[in-house]
Amino acid sequence: MPDSAPVERPIKVGISTCLLGQKVRFDAGHKHDRYITDVLGGYFRFVPVCPELEVGMGVPRESVRLEGAPDAPRLVGTRSGADWTERMNRYARERTARPDLADISGYILKKDSPSCGLERVKVYPPSGMAERKGTGLFAAALRQRFPLLPIEEEGRLNDHRLRENFIVRVFAYDRLQTLFRERFSRGRLVAFHTAHKYLLMAHSPKHYAELGRLVAAVSRHSPAAMREQYRRLFMEALAVPTTTRKNVNVLQHLLGYLKHRLGPEEKQDILNVIADYHRELIPLVVPLTLLRHYVDKHRIAYIQDQVYLNPHPKELMLRNHV
Repeated sequence: MPDSAPVERPIKVGISTCLLGQKVRFDAGHKHDRYITDVLGGYFRFVPVCPELEVGMGVPRESVRLEGAPDAPRLVGTRSGADWTERMNRYARERTARPDLADISGYILKKDSPSCGLERVKVYPPSGMAERKGTGLFAAALRQRFPLLPIEEEGRLNDHRLRENFIVRVFAYDRLQTLFRERFSRGRLVAFHTAHKYLLMAHSPKHYAELGRLVAAVSRHSPAAMREQYRRLFMEALAVPTTTRKNVNVLQHLLGYLKHRLGPEEKQDILNVIADYHRELIPLVVPLTLLRHYVDKHRIAYIQDQVYLNPHPKELMLRNHV
């Protein structure tokens, strides 16, 4: 697989408008996130959405909050008590169905927002203390319409593990959409699945095995059924967090392709680096770089074509953390 950067075609990603620095919040302010605009903006083409502005609340506006039961909250003005629930739910269903969101490959939401918060949003019961058990109304509609879409809150992107998992899924979702936009071909599906073998194994060996059985039985399914089942299992697999142990397993598999091409000292050097990674003394990029060197040197095409080596642009440095 060739290096994935620079990106020739930015990936479409939906986003809460305030995160881009636009002054659309209730207090006429913004929540500009520099990592999103300055780093991810080099690879993503953002589709901004501000549900509260677009539903007609205006700027500046009265703040709103979720009230009632966490599983069916009302969206209510904090001072006036004005109930926006039905208008927001109707708007959210309509907005998520528009063409500009039809081909997005991810979505970044504003945390804690009663419209955009994905989880742990405050819900105020009739009496007592607020509980962080809610989901914003627009976020809930987004997740319902796109159940497999990579969706994350900007606050959680500060955790390097969550950040990498989200970005891996965004790039993978985009590749999957590109595959299925073309006329269905068993050969293309097999090639896609083969290239993602070690990426899938690094996340969920169980899903990888299930996907393998599905691809092997491709002739028993209609193209539509195959797309649906493969898409679901593929994205479910990548939603499973990778771990040091699973990455070590993949690294050892990759080393197996070199065992007859390396001398004892070279092989031991790689094993030592993998062991240091296993002990969390060095980041994943170190053993991967060393393995990639020998894979390229010996021109092992099967491994060179593995997405695991470049699941996202190396300039993002997502594998540089211990």
